[in-house]
Amino acid sequence: MTTPLGGGDGRQNPRQTIADELRSAIEQGELPPGTKLPSGRELARRYTVARNTADDAIKLLQAEGLVDVRHGSGAYVRRRRPLVRLGSNRYSQRLREETGLSPFLLEAARQGWQAHVEGGPVQRVQPPPDVAERLGVDDAARSVIRRENWYFADNEPVQVGYTYIPWAIAKGTPLTKPGEPMPTGIYAYLEDHGYTVTRIREEISARMPRHSEAAALRIPPGVPVIEVLHTSINSDDTPFDVTRFMLRADVMGLDYTMSVEE
Repeated sequence: MTTPLGGGDGRQNPRQTIADELRSAIEQGELPPGTKLPSGRELARRYTVARNTADDAIKLLQAEGLVDVRHGSGAYVRRRRPLVRLGSNRYSQRLREETGLSPFLLEAARQGWQAHVEGGPVQRVQPPPDVAERLGVDDAARSVIRRENWYFADNEPVQVGYTYIPWAIAKGTPLTKPGEPMPTGIYAYLEDHGYTVTRIREEISARMPRHSEAAALRIPPGVPVIEVLHTSINSDDTPFDVTRFMLRADVMGLDYTMSVEE
């Protein structure tokens, strides 16, 4: 059965109509995650439109992050099983001691993901102005150590983090070298040296990824990144680390529970 579509009589653009119907089927669960969509040729025949029009409808859904297009195979409904960042207790000292896991590894394990972290370069650098402001250090001097980490779930890269620690804290410690200073991560090490996370500030925004970020994180077309600017604050109200996280929005989610001030 074909569904003829027009366009010259005031009706919706044909490619948009096809995209709308497929989107509705995806959102209502009629086309569950992992389902292969009809090919462009099949859609063209079904809707009596040109093949290019059908292909353009698929591209619309790809740009919205609803489908993955695999070269030589077709278009598939994107799987969505978010790995949630639990902002309210991810830095809990008690949980770290009980599990022996860093925050990311603990979150992933709780949610059924196989996770690992790969360390990147560790350098003494000039901090970006926003980082310098939050740490209270000089942005015109090499006043911080920058540690780079890549986070994987089920062998897929899901986020990257750039952690900045004041040179005055990191100097002469394992924090200046690649790898975690302790199995439970840098926060356990910092805690042992008098820097305990008692309060955090997290500023969250979203944007489209830069080309290099999309390539490194294997981000499909149409998917933004969630940017989290995290600041750890000590019991004396001193900030001692800032981390800029870039999270894949098609895989990662955010969950915060917090008290409301009177």
